[in-house]
Amino acid sequence: MSVVENLTAATSADIWFTRCPVPTATGLAYRLGWLEHEFAQDGIAVRTIQNEPAFKRHHYDHELPGLVREGGNMLALAARAQGARTKLVGLTWIEERQAIIVRAGSGIAAPEDLRGRRLALPSYVTNPIESHVRGSSIARGMSVSGYYGVLRAAGLSFDDVELVEVGASGAHDQPLGARLWALDALVAGKVDAVYVKGASAVDAARTAGVVVGIDLDQIEDRRYRVNNGTPRPITVHEDFIETRFEHLVRFLEQTLRAADWAADHAEEVLSILSDETQGSVDATVNAYGATFHETLHPNLSDERLALLNRQKKQLWLHGFLDHDFSLSDWVDARPLQEAWRRVRGG
Repeated sequence: MSVVENLTAATSADIWFTRCPVPTATGLAYRLGWLEHEFAQDGIAVRTIQNEPAFKRHHYDHELPGLVREGGNMLALAARAQGARTKLVGLTWIEERQAIIVRAGSGIAAPEDLRGRRLALPSYVTNPIESHVRGSSIARGMSVSGYYGVLRAAGLSFDDVELVEVGASGAHDQPLGARLWALDALVAGKVDAVYVKGASAVDAARTAGVVVGIDLDQIEDRRYRVNNGTPRPITVHEDFIETRFEHLVRFLEQTLRAADWAADHAEEVLSILSDETQGSVDATVNAYGATFHETLHPNLSDERLALLNRQKKQLWLHGFLDHDFSLSDWVDARPLQEAWRRVRGG
């Protein structure tokens, strides 16, 4: 029996899921109790990795056959590049308030203003599992993609700026936005600009007394906003599709119904997601916009797949992926197609 089989033998009938601290239909379906109710009739537990410390590594390596992962694309791509037997079954696109944060009065108000400036580049993380280091260096990877997009929007490249490597910003017990981004280096004048994203980052920047210089969400061309969460993949272990196709379809069906519900329940969604995203209600609105609750549905459109392929190439080029691989070979559209058919009644 393999290591994976030993690890999961006692919980092989369970359905697992994991998500990042961002708006997801999966997180909503779980918080609403719909996932648990759907499978209770079968005696199947729906368990989240976030509540099970012994299983948290599988958010990164995806070596859990009964797992549905709706999270950032860096870890999903890195796991696949390392040989994880996963399939891509859906993609979402939620604007995440990507921004370049600067000191007040810096003169940085547009992408072209970054020419000649010092941009913070977070260090690689430390991780006891060596193979997880590059893919889980989220702040570094997001910063590289964020800078690449905003520089390209102005016709610039990394040759036109100075990247300054910085360590982790905050202590582990600080809010996520303070831990990930190098706001202290910006406040201290060691750098001129810091890439950030998300609700908690909005709160952290406000607390640190720094301001948004460039709002990446205002760049019209989506290619320049491609990053870890744009687009965000839903991935599953191949075994889940091969041996429990019906369970997977029913899981996705509940997430689609949650996305439908969210479109008409903005106030309730904000209350749930301010907790999911680890940010205040105001920060959640500021970070994700006033209509994000209307666009939580996943799909596998040609546009989203092309944007994810752009991100894959970018991460591979800058050393975050061990190997390149075919995106089209990774996709399995069948489970989501069937879930959509059931939700729409045809």
